[in-house]
Amino acid sequence: MLSAYALAVLSEELPDGLRLPPGVKACPLKSMNTPFASGSNPPDAMVVIPCTMGTVGRIAHGLSEDVLLRSADVVLKEKKKLILVPRETPLNLVHLKNLELLLLAGATILPANPSFYTHPQTVEQVVDTVVARVLDHLGVPQNLVPRWSEERE
Repeated sequence: MLSAYALAVLSEELPDGLRLPPGVKACPLKSMNTPFASGSNPPDAMVVIPCTMGTVGRIAHGLSEDVLLRSADVVLKEKKKLILVPRETPLNLVHLKNLELLLLAGATILPANPSFYTHPQTVEQVVDTVVARVLDHLGVPQNLVPRWSEERE
């Protein structure tokens, strides 16, 4: 699902558009008729990437005005894995308190801080270092980035 502002960000950052695999369905942001917006059918995990500080604040305070926020609320209340990937900087005290509240509620805060030990050569490879960490935290096997001290193929 995409937030209301996601389309504006995508048009700036991905001029060729978002390419989704066949069969991936979009859900309307304002529709609560998605299975994962209910505690009776919670997802195993949820990732909000990138996660603005506005979204952090709304999730932290239980403001479930759309399906993205409601789904995050469900994931937290059902004790499932919620990973938030903020990339804003600098952070102010309100941001840090909201992140602290989410951490205490069980969310994983995984800032979009790339690693460089693999010596990435392209922007895509830099982004992959963050995506690889997210996949690791989801328990999804990945071969985007070699492990620290792992031999390269």
